[in-house]
Amino acid sequence: MTPSKVASLVIGIFTILLVIVLATRESGVERIRTHLVGEIAPPVSGMTIEGDFWSLDSEKGRWVLVNFFSTTCIPCLEEHPELVSFSESQNLDNGVRIVSVAFDDAAKSVASFFEKNGGDWPVLASDTARVAVDWGVVAVPESYLVSPAGFVSAKIVGGVKRAEIENLLLRAKRKSDEER
Repeated sequence: MTPSKVASLVIGIFTILLVIVLATRESGVERIRTHLVGEIAPPVSGMTIEGDFWSLDSEKGRWVLVNFFSTTCIPCLEEHPELVSFSESQNLDNGVRIVSVAFDDAAKSVASFFEKNGGDWPVLASDTARVAVDWGVVAVPESYLVSPAGFVSAKIVGGVKRAEIENLLLRAKRKSDEER
């Protein structure tokens, strides 16, 4: 066999393997391994678009979904009604809290977006760059599920659907119960 035929064969096999891997991987919300999963959640605090101070520390004892988004991000805009639906389904006393953290966005745009599209949860829109760095946010939307004990249970990459969040939460709660 000539060197060019060997190279062609190797490239062909590599291409087939790559196609198989990409075709068989799961899509949708995935629990992604990150250095944060299983670790104490980094701080999240600041002024909300309503002018109130909010801190993740004040939510100890509750599940919290920390959602990084931008009003200029199409998947973020598509996931927003799903987050609203999920939030509305939660019991105020013991349900999951959502906090949104604007990523590279103007506070005025964020406030206008929430006023127009709903979402009755804390939204941090100013001075959020450090928070995004601490959480290792690469691109939005990204969300993190934080346990009542303050540990990161899962990282969600890409736009979410209500049912997917509910399933992820159910699995995380089961795992948390098993660890006790």
